[in-house]
Amino acid sequence: MASAARRKIVVCGGNGFLGSRICKSAVARDWDVVSIGRSGEPSWSSVTSSPDPPPWSTSVSWQKADIFKPSTYKPFLKGADAVVHSMGILIEADYKGVLSGKEPIIGGLQRAFSSVKGGSQNPFERKEGENLEVQEKDGQLTYELMNRDSAISLAQEASYESVPTFLYVSAAAGAPVLPQRYISTKREAESTIASSLPKLRSIFFRPSFLYDSSRTFTMPLAALTAMGATVNWIAGGRLTWLMGAGGTKPLKADLVGEAIIEALGNDNVKGVVEVPEMEELANKAWRRGML
Repeated sequence: MASAARRKIVVCGGNGFLGSRICKSAVARDWDVVSIGRSGEPSWSSVTSSPDPPPWSTSVSWQKADIFKPSTYKPFLKGADAVVHSMGILIEADYKGVLSGKEPIIGGLQRAFSSVKGGSQNPFERKEGENLEVQEKDGQLTYELMNRDSAISLAQEASYESVPTFLYVSAAAGAPVLPQRYISTKREAESTIASSLPKLRSIFFRPSFLYDSSRTFTMPLAALTAMGATVNWIAGGRLTWLMGAGGTKPLKADLVGEAIIEALGNDNVKGVVEVPEMEELANKAWRRGML
């Protein structure tokens, strides 16, 4: 009896904190895994507790490509069963500049918390394979560009290549210390992809704060977030509007990686996936591994 064909997954941002764990979980399922990122293979000390590549990494094809230049990654989409967008920015450059003292406080914050910034041209007005053009005069990577337009264009290119499934790593909520555009651009990406590319099985993961012991600074933040989530739960969820992601249970990064692969392998999963559903999917993946 012939064996089933291996699934192929392409993870854009596969060399990142979460993306590398998505790749790891896909390798554990014996999938054909391609990671796309500007640097190719990760700097392992930034995503794991060791500077050395883990054994599973040899099973991943680490490719260098530019998310703003589809011609650099389109060849890897051919024959893929699923494409994942696992990249974005949490803090824009001008906000980082204020925090580091390199930007004037008032001017930097005014720009950081402005109601809108430039992204790219409308992704749906591009020709197939056409580059995304940065609209900000200083070339800044904005929420509009990274969190929204790069995801929309990737989904569009995946659709051109007849990839059946697209998964976008969104977020559970914003946070009081972040500009509203951080979360609004993610929601815009979700709604645009769902409405404009109806033939795609689109999945929108909305994880909360991610932690792992390999990133020591995430552990105390996860503890604080867990306390906030408990307070919000006691309040019946009525503090979510105020606390944002700080009022949602934090998740281990490995759990989300496992849940994503479980979701991609289940044709019944589509649309928005919130934190409780991620935990259920990860539990299914764990039980599968025990068989």
